[in-house]
Amino acid sequence: MATLRLRYNKWQARVARKGQPSISKSFLTRQDAERWGRQVEVEIERGIYQSRTEAERLTFADIITRYLAEVAPGLKGYKDEFIRLNALKRHPLTRHSMVALTPEKIAAYRDERLAKVGAGTVIRELASISAIINHSRREWRINMPNPVELVRKPKAPKGRNRILTDAEIGRIKEELKPAGRRSIWMLPAFELALQTAMRRGELLALRWADINMGQRVAFLQDTKNGESRSVPLSTAAIQLLDSIPRSLTGRVIPLTTCALEAAFKKATRRASLEDVHFHDIRHTAVTRMAKLLPNLIELSAVTGHKSLVMLKRYYHPSAAELARKLG
Repeated sequence: MATLRLRYNKWQARVARKGQPSISKSFLTRQDAERWGRQVEVEIERGIYQSRTEAERLTFADIITRYLAEVAPGLKGYKDEFIRLNALKRHPLTRHSMVALTPEKIAAYRDERLAKVGAGTVIRELASISAIINHSRREWRINMPNPVELVRKPKAPKGRNRILTDAEIGRIKEELKPAGRRSIWMLPAFELALQTAMRRGELLALRWADINMGQRVAFLQDTKNGESRSVPLSTAAIQLLDSIPRSLTGRVIPLTTCALEAAFKKATRRASLEDVHFHDIRHTAVTRMAKLLPNLIELSAVTGHKSLVMLKRYYHPSAAELARKLG
């Protein structure tokens, strides 16, 4: 049976078993100490006891800090994840101990964020929180349930199908032309994305050493889905690459993700275009390529989609064009 003693105006319960280290915890009332002692003894007898000391001692912010140091550097998109998780650390939610992260607190966080950002962003944030908690449970023996699993996720938004028109493309190109403090790399980045349908990360990671101008192929060593692939280069893409100045870094487009996104957003504002993201260039490029590569297997090999279901999210054929094909 647990032994109780009054120390510093708190009741300490201590459970000792032969061959095992003693377990103790302090409470404000004797009743809570007795209740905890009985629970621990039952769990020890059943062989299911796990210490909650670390979960009670560490805050969620502590766990995020360790995750950033030990796990995040090995993930794809580490720089973006680093920014997101450091922003999360500043939220009051992370001041709670791990055992105090209840489904109610996670749900309150969800509702607060939904009032500020879209459902897609909140879904990704909840997934990050869940991944961090699960990792701490598996690898660091933080004894707690995952409260995110008991929280209703927002309804996933429909996939974007924003396709840029020729007129919009022309306006964006005009606003991306180097002038004043505008980057000389933004216009080539936009045009190369339009010619190749590369993802933003693939485009920014592309190095001159990965391009075979003779065979007209760009080799992407590390893509979003974890597989390498070769991207065929059109005549227009080759001419574009010939015109791009060489950076000492060896990268074709020596920009950071944040710099590219910020510059593109400013350009679309100057062009008076609303709801345009850099990723929409990929949608536009894939839809254009589909006219030249009607075989979807060949098209998916170029774009890097592992399933035709995913490819359909990016390929948006015109109903009028389909009608003309039907005759």
